[in-house]
Amino acid sequence: MELFLHIATGFPTIVFSILLGVAMVYWLLAMTGLVDLDALDFAELPDAEGMELGGLSGLLMKFGLDGVPLALILTVLGLLAWLICYFADFFLLRHLPFDLLRYGLGALLIVLAVVIATPFTGLALRPLRGLFAKVRAVDSVSLLGRSAVVRSPLVSAQQGTADLDDGGAGLVLQVRSEDAAFKRGDKVVLVEYLDAQNAYRVIAG
Repeated sequence: MELFLHIATGFPTIVFSILLGVAMVYWLLAMTGLVDLDALDFAELPDAEGMELGGLSGLLMKFGLDGVPLALILTVLGLLAWLICYFADFFLLRHLPFDLLRYGLGALLIVLAVVIATPFTGLALRPLRGLFAKVRAVDSVSLLGRSAVVRSPLVSAQQGTADLDDGGAGLVLQVRSEDAAFKRGDKVVLVEYLDAQNAYRVIAG
């Protein structure tokens, strides 16, 4: 147990231990209702169809993680990377004679662990994409006709967000308007779900 705690709270494993700690607090708050499970919907990766994204988003999409909540991706990715760092430290790093070498390899291991864990995260979560798609479809239909308040400085055909009171923590929704421009504080009504943009078309409320 002492060795386990030493590695889990030592570099480089501590980086992912902190990430998992934050994730655990988030999921506990979500289960108790103090945080809405939809609170991070705005952080979901967009649908890859018809889009060209670079960086982390593009990489995750290549592994079939588009449409999966970012909180879940980070939790699984953090867990797998933690396991890689833990066992690398257990079998190798803690046996190295020089601290400078151990910390140098540890820093490299952090990056390597994320790279290795990413495709396995995709394999683990890819079967859940259909489930989240069905949940989003049901939720999208159920919100039609609801009123919201514009959150962003402007709502246009290309951009805009609005706050919707769902009786809990509230939802932040992507909204679009082709007929009129709305500004922050305006009341709008959700009339259509735009699946390709993961957004709602709105009219004056």
